[in-house]
Amino acid sequence: MEKKYRAAQTRRQFIQTSFTAAVGLTMVPNLLSGNTLMAEEPVKRQFGKIDFKVTTLGLGGQASIQWTPAGIDPVAIIMKAYGLGINYFDTSNYYGPSQMNYGKAFRQLGLVAGQQNYDEKKRKAIFVTSKTGLRFGKGGDDRKDVHGGTNGPAGSKTIDDVRRTLTQVFGDGTGNYPEAAYLDMVLIHTLSNMGEVDALYEGYDHPDPNATSIGALAALRDVRDGTNRTGLNPKKEKLIHHIGFSGHKDAAVMMEMIQRDTENLIDGMLVAINANDKNFFNMQFNVIPVAAAKNIGIIAMKVFADGAMYTKKAEWSNTPAHVVVQVSSPDLPANQLIRYSLTTPGIHTAIIGIGQISDDPQKCQLTQNLIGAQVKPTELSEADRIAIEALASKSKGGKTNYFQNVYQDLTAPREAKVQIENGGKAHITWHTAYAGDAAIDHYEIWRDGAKVKNIVFAPQTTKTPYTFTDDFGKTTPKQYVVKVVDKKERIAETVPLVV
Repeated sequence: MEKKYRAAQTRRQFIQTSFTAAVGLTMVPNLLSGNTLMAEEPVKRQFGKIDFKVTTLGLGGQASIQWTPAGIDPVAIIMKAYGLGINYFDTSNYYGPSQMNYGKAFRQLGLVAGQQNYDEKKRKAIFVTSKTGLRFGKGGDDRKDVHGGTNGPAGSKTIDDVRRTLTQVFGDGTGNYPEAAYLDMVLIHTLSNMGEVDALYEGYDHPDPNATSIGALAALRDVRDGTNRTGLNPKKEKLIHHIGFSGHKDAAVMMEMIQRDTENLIDGMLVAINANDKNFFNMQFNVIPVAAAKNIGIIAMKVFADGAMYTKKAEWSNTPAHVVVQVSSPDLPANQLIRYSLTTPGIHTAIIGIGQISDDPQKCQLTQNLIGAQVKPTELSEADRIAIEALASKSKGGKTNYFQNVYQDLTAPREAKVQIENGGKAHITWHTAYAGDAAIDHYEIWRDGAKVKNIVFAPQTTKTPYTFTDDFGKTTPKQYVVKVVDKKERIAETVPLVV
């Protein structure tokens, strides 16, 4: 009872101080419209097709939880996040001591099965996600440009990573974990090239236990469903509830990952999205709409570009010196960056790593970030979002997203083809265009220099191409062109498809 009371008090203190703290920050108009800050609990959103309502701020597993600067207690950060009502917790097999730090905190919080203080209801009320960087459940060590090997002991594979997380977060840290332990989701982390997608889907439809290599998706499905189709889960353990993936770099690769998932295994996607996104091959008009169309739970990351929006160089973090401990900046308020990511259509929550916490809410990164996250999906206008983009573009000239592919303009519809049938019909097929710095609005079909059809854009969620049948009658056409038009009325078109 004492612990529950103290947690509730912490949340009340957050609510009481949040408005006062927030109004001290520079904000675009209407940034604090609505009553969300006065709620008893933090704002939550339905997490895609997952049966869970997730807080709009999740706790990232890096920053001081991974690279802990002197004088910082990573366990206290996790405890405070839980006390403030945050219910999404992120970590990874990549993140050094991060999983062990979660284990220490979760034991104190009564979230570890088998412990005397374990509370199953409390465990079900949070969502714990870890990650694997491995692309194979079996074999694949010689595959070029693909992670077939290990984050841990030599020969380690995807299911080994799942078990490592369980022992570090919910077990004894040395290989053992209680039978009731589980992870809510495992993400296949930092997908970056098409060869990795090929690897992940090996054995996806019909895994063969005798195959020399089996992709991570088939392996993870076995430990999700308690099956042994791959031969890699002989005890038929159920260790995870959901499967997802993450990506920082290439929206096209991430779209391919989703489109090939004909059995809807993918429940979650972690994606880099911040206010400088449009300066690169963007996520918000390419992969995020595809994931949203399949009702995938979407988690934003790199809201501050891994600290590059502030004091850190635009490079990968790997030391405590890279951890940003400042709360915000008068020139680029953190709450504006958070709200930009959380009002990107499709996003459900944002994970942010924490450098430091404080009893003073004005000086506490965690409290201030949570205040910034109290936002409705449509709360910012397009003008608000453009204003935030303008502010963010001043940080390092807008080139903060070192992890993201370079900008490209709107592309033409891809792999366009035409086939003529007897009876005066032409079947035109194509795959999605990639958006530049504006969303795609529609496609157009042109025959012999004249437009015959406007087709409202919808994200391509499978590998089945878009199709249009033109009933051209008795006059045989000479050529077709497929055009794409974006929201800024810019056009890209295919080469003529000669009949």
